[in-house]
Amino acid sequence: MKVMQLRWLLLCLAALLLPLSSTAYNVLFMGPFPAPSHWMWLEHFLRDLLRRGHHVTAITNHPTKYPHENLTEIIIDPKFDIPYYLPKANIFQMRYASDFQNLQMYWKVGLLTTEHALNDPKVKSLIASNHLHFDVMVMEQFFHESMILFAQKFKCPVVTLGTMGYADNMDNTMGLLTPWAFIPHLLLSHTDQMTFTQRAYNTYLSLYDMVMRRWYYMPQMQKMAEKYFTGFIDGPLPHVLDLEKNISLMLINSHRSIDVPRPTMPGLVNVGGLHIKKPKHLPQDLQSFLDNSTHGVVYFSLGSYIKSTDMPLEKIALILKAFGKLKQDVLWKFENSSIGHMPPNVKIQSWLPQNDILAHRNVKVFITHGGIFGTQEGIHWGVPMLCIPLFGDQHRNSIKSVRAGYARSLNFGQMTSEDLVQNVQLLISDPSYKQKALESSRRFRDNPIHPLDEASYWIEYVARHKGAKYLKSYGTYMPLYQYLLLDVFGCTLLLLALTIWLPLKLLKWLGKMVHRKSGIGKNDAHKKFQ
Repeated sequence: MKVMQLRWLLLCLAALLLPLSSTAYNVLFMGPFPAPSHWMWLEHFLRDLLRRGHHVTAITNHPTKYPHENLTEIIIDPKFDIPYYLPKANIFQMRYASDFQNLQMYWKVGLLTTEHALNDPKVKSLIASNHLHFDVMVMEQFFHESMILFAQKFKCPVVTLGTMGYADNMDNTMGLLTPWAFIPHLLLSHTDQMTFTQRAYNTYLSLYDMVMRRWYYMPQMQKMAEKYFTGFIDGPLPHVLDLEKNISLMLINSHRSIDVPRPTMPGLVNVGGLHIKKPKHLPQDLQSFLDNSTHGVVYFSLGSYIKSTDMPLEKIALILKAFGKLKQDVLWKFENSSIGHMPPNVKIQSWLPQNDILAHRNVKVFITHGGIFGTQEGIHWGVPMLCIPLFGDQHRNSIKSVRAGYARSLNFGQMTSEDLVQNVQLLISDPSYKQKALESSRRFRDNPIHPLDEASYWIEYVARHKGAKYLKSYGTYMPLYQYLLLDVFGCTLLLLALTIWLPLKLLKWLGKMVHRKSGIGKNDAHKKFQ
């Protein structure tokens, strides 16, 4: 009996150890963007790499809450002050509602946060170091292109993490040209069946992005790279645009069930939903609140960067008034213990375990700003959503959710207390919203392997195969005229032109010769007659 028990124990231990890598790699992990939500997503990759036995050196703004013997942190200090450059008052005034404003905002914040990170003394020491070795570099793909120089310095392959989903420049890096006829721009919510007007606007925005990125944004990234890396890399300093083409693999926060189907390459891997895990036990007070709510609970959160306490006071009062009219209880992530006069059905708390709350069967509606991570959590757990987008990709995510049938949307600047009440009530009373939410949930969860396991596998794969250059097309390195076959078409047209022109020219020449001989013959005959 004891032998059998020992055998089962050994089998269980083997099963636990199977997913772990047999080789421990040295990973350089880059998370220079200071937004908490971004790092919370990136940290899932980092923690899983540590779980698999790898050694990770991480550049981050956020010290870990869970120290690990294989983790070395390079903390950017002081943390970049986003509100100073991107005032929250401007966000609530809807200053970033236009696609072009959002693009310019991303470029500006990307340049500022990259320089802030590179200027940190500890990061400078890493740039100057000569004794370190890394097998792979993992970097967030979020407007920090100068950081790719670290891979050139340490001569290691690069894996990037596409936080917001796909962008045209990611396609280009893998050897694809984004077909604007049926693939909308990163910031747009269009489907792959666009109207003429939508295709025209998509082309205009995509062309603007391409030109401005190439001739305005990337030259500034190159100057930054030259400023911080010159003298610390063997040989001439390569251009950031060229180093982009050396990225081996991109892990994209996208999912086939909710995003537009698009042309792809083996080096483009969808890992949307990897941050969503099995729900943990809730604290007792929250468990009781959710369990004992007779009519269900409305959960409200504006995410980790924008806080409810940042809202104008009149909007807080408006929202409280609306919540007081609901028969449902309300759980609100509000970052202050004092909120003024609070209706008896409202519970506030400065931090809430969102994934675990959304997994509770008694949550009826999720009021969200439309951030990509929260939206995916709402979809995963089948909760109808009321979206109040403020800036960035939130508008895109909200429109897509409304179109899919499991959400409604409100304009923050124009919404009234009555709007809020009516939309929440409609999401609960109309069964079609819950039905659509559950359908989307089933599709979103239907994966052959958990996205985090797939992500870690591919990072190890790139390290194991020294960059695995065969994951992308040679189209990455081809001049545009060759990629579009303009040289082939041009040569073909020239041959066609010559095929038509030469015979015509020859016939014309022959005609002249015949005419000339005919004229000579007539003259001779005339002379003879005389």
